[in-house]
Amino acid sequence: MGRRRKQGREVNGILLLDKPSGISSNHALQRVKRLYNAQKAGHTGSLDPLATGLLPLCLGYTTKFSAFLLDADKRYRVRVRLGETTETADAEGEVIATAPVDGITEAQVLEVISHFIGEIEQLPPMYSAVKHEGQRLYKLAREGKEVERTPRQITIHRLDLLELALPDIELDVHCTKGTYVRTLAEDIGKQLGCGGHVSALRRTGVGPYIEGETDFVTMAELEAQAEAQGPESLDALLLPLETTLGHCPAVRLSANSAFYLGQGQPVLVPQAPTEGLVRLYDVSDRFLGVGEILDDGRVQPKRLV
Repeated sequence: MGRRRKQGREVNGILLLDKPSGISSNHALQRVKRLYNAQKAGHTGSLDPLATGLLPLCLGYTTKFSAFLLDADKRYRVRVRLGETTETADAEGEVIATAPVDGITEAQVLEVISHFIGEIEQLPPMYSAVKHEGQRLYKLAREGKEVERTPRQITIHRLDLLELALPDIELDVHCTKGTYVRTLAEDIGKQLGCGGHVSALRRTGVGPYIEGETDFVTMAELEAQAEAQGPESLDALLLPLETTLGHCPAVRLSANSAFYLGQGQPVLVPQAPTEGLVRLYDVSDRFLGVGEILDDGRVQPKRLV
């Protein structure tokens, strides 16, 4: 029996999608994959259906490197509705408690949010994709079950108050991977003594890609261009993988070193960095993948194209 032929085009690169509100990250991914008629595509960490903003999508061989964006820092702009606590910690959940917000001052908000900056422990919400004994927490939550969860250590690099217009506050968040902004909003509301939930959320940055510094592409723009010019025209909107790895030094390998590294063997490269991750290129400047410097100075393949 012959090997099954792959469907779609072989297309490689990273699309910085500006996800619209109201659809899941997987729904957005599948729509983009169809528009490109791509053989392979994957996303780099889910955004809630409520949320808009940056959802980097990896097409083709770049899916092998999605973990580098999954592990990257994230940035958000979030509007928190104070005085209302919901079962999901966002506007999609039923309101389960209310409290007055009159008298909350800017000084109080600044004081409270200052306690969330730096390394903190955060309890994953029940309405999340975290697994408990093989089941997603959100599935258990929908069945009315609540289970014990283990707090996770995260880092909030920056947490700035952009606007105070009661009952809403708007915050700018720069945080490490795994941060639940819904939980952050809820915890801030608790500390203010009135409760709170996310009423609007936009992801403004993932790793090196930051709104205002890099162009995002909307779903409407993709659909209009695909209809007018065909799927091949969308390729120009893709970024090369190396843009994700710009913080990693470049290392060029001889033909022999490139061969042995391709076989999974560490190689010694003169004048290579002494630690960390590196971008690997062959003598013709072709990108080979990502390597890691071992303690003995050799370069070990970590993820190859």
